[in-house]
Amino acid sequence: MRKVINLQGNISVYPVNVSGAKDMKELCGRIGTDPGALSYLIPKSKMLHFYAEHIDYRAAGFLKQEMLSRGGDVAVAKHVIDGRTDYSDILIMGTASQFRRLIEKMKAMDIWGIKDLREALTEALRNVNARHWEMTSPAGHTITLGHDTKLMAILNLTPDSFHAPSRTDDRGILGRAEEFLSEGAYILDVGAESTRPGAEAVSESEEAERLLPALRVLRREFPDAIISVDTYKGEIARLAALEGADIINDIGGFGLDAGMLGAVAELNMPYVLSHIKGTPQNMAGLEGSPDIVGEVNRYFSGKLAALEEAGLKRENVIIDPGLGFGKSSGDNFAILKDIESLRVFGRPVLVGHSRKRFTGTDRLSGTLAVSAVLAGRVSLLRVHDVRENVEALRVAEGVRNG
Repeated sequence: MRKVINLQGNISVYPVNVSGAKDMKELCGRIGTDPGALSYLIPKSKMLHFYAEHIDYRAAGFLKQEMLSRGGDVAVAKHVIDGRTDYSDILIMGTASQFRRLIEKMKAMDIWGIKDLREALTEALRNVNARHWEMTSPAGHTITLGHDTKLMAILNLTPDSFHAPSRTDDRGILGRAEEFLSEGAYILDVGAESTRPGAEAVSESEEAERLLPALRVLRREFPDAIISVDTYKGEIARLAALEGADIINDIGGFGLDAGMLGAVAELNMPYVLSHIKGTPQNMAGLEGSPDIVGEVNRYFSGKLAALEEAGLKRENVIIDPGLGFGKSSGDNFAILKDIESLRVFGRPVLVGHSRKRFTGTDRLSGTLAVSAVLAGRVSLLRVHDVRENVEALRVAEGVRNG
């Protein structure tokens, strides 16, 4: 018998996108479900689906019987039934009503880790229904986000950003900002250090020298604009807040600079928490993940807990899966396919896909295709080309709303 993994009460539960037989087969293959079960699991592809990891086999069996009795189901590892495994990942399938009744039944069970699973499942169900968020910045701006997808426009104060036309300086930034705002950008994202794969790190002083004068001018000329600062350095975050920045957009998930966690907790301002593997200097050589969706979900669970423990309110966090940051093209597409899994955290989601390598040879066309697919599914898209993306979102919204 294998030893049950001790997760110290932390159970990862997240929704997955099961849109048909192919998705159901892939998930059940990952779990190790008896292939004979697929014939009655596939018709249940249109229900709500929640994936949970490393569940005690007795709890898995209990949940399967309870959901079957209510018209739902639970996919489990094939040896759960005969006790030849100690734990199993599970896929819980049912309607909202069936989930509510299951949770009521679970309240009477405080064994086999069912209490922790019930709490995680209850929170997941509550969070996936969140549709509206408001944050107030130190500059006094209210940032309102929902599932009407808005755009964050990229303003690069760098000589080496991977998309050369996006580069500008403190003299040209006003014209670029005015253009983006007039085209429909909701947020201006200003960065003074390239974080493309292989980019060389710049010193704190050099980043400040590039960033702060431009930020000062932007705030003076566009007092009502929402301005985000793209930095992973804690001291730069503090300086940016003093100059009127509304949001700190940290690609490093407070892991690339020891001062960032303390800074954002002290500032308690809107903060973009991103997933990253490695660093900009070495991430291009990293291999893809066999379970990137689960990996990203576990990452955000731990990072959000650390932020709250440090003092940053969860209400001020936006999450970004970090496409391209230490991920293969397959990883990027898997994340996009299951982007709804990030709704489990109850926070708005930002996606930065613009002109990245995985979008194909014609990177603008590929970017617009991804934008259209994500329309109404995430709160923010970080893009280089505002006008074109506004049009893509408008058409996608028209199709979605008939």
